[in-house]
Amino acid sequence: MGCRISVFTTIAITVLFVELSGCGYNDLQGLDEDTKAAWSEVVSQYQRRADLIPNLVATVKGYAAHEKDTLEGVVQARAQATGIQVTPETLKDPAAFEQFQKAQAGLTSALGRLIAIAENYPNLKADQNFRDLQSQLEGTENRIAVARKRYIEKVAEYNKGVRYFPTNLTAKFMLHMEEKPNFSVADEKAVAKPPEVKFN
Repeated sequence: MGCRISVFTTIAITVLFVELSGCGYNDLQGLDEDTKAAWSEVVSQYQRRADLIPNLVATVKGYAAHEKDTLEGVVQARAQATGIQVTPETLKDPAAFEQFQKAQAGLTSALGRLIAIAENYPNLKADQNFRDLQSQLEGTENRIAVARKRYIEKVAEYNKGVRYFPTNLTAKFMLHMEEKPNFSVADEKAVAKPPEVKFN
């Protein structure tokens, strides 16, 4: 009797394993982890940009202190962008995701205005510290674009797994997974034109 139960248990476990592997259980878990990793990279690159801003503002202020509104606008936009708590849970909340995106777009816009005023200050453009910061900012904007692209691709793959049959059944009933928010077309246009940081 005990042997018979053991055989049935083994068969049941084997069937369950085959069904789970066939319904995308592990694949969905892997896709979820991939999107979280890609999101972490996006957040990391945005943080890198935020970390450059105090030095950039201080350098510009040394040459163009009377550009007070622009300088304060950048500082305020940075405070808003870094004040939003971002975790992998943000990916489950479209409103929080949108709030994060708006704050980052506001910072991109403020940075663009800050960089643009340098055109009026030849001594600022010639300052080595400013030029180094420009180069770092440009590199960071490129990293942001790459990280966002990777995230977009991972989320698209994840969302397909959540929506397509038969893995959608596993996602909905076993894992309670939902689609994750992605960057909008408007967001992509903004990131496609990062603040201009090269000067002749």
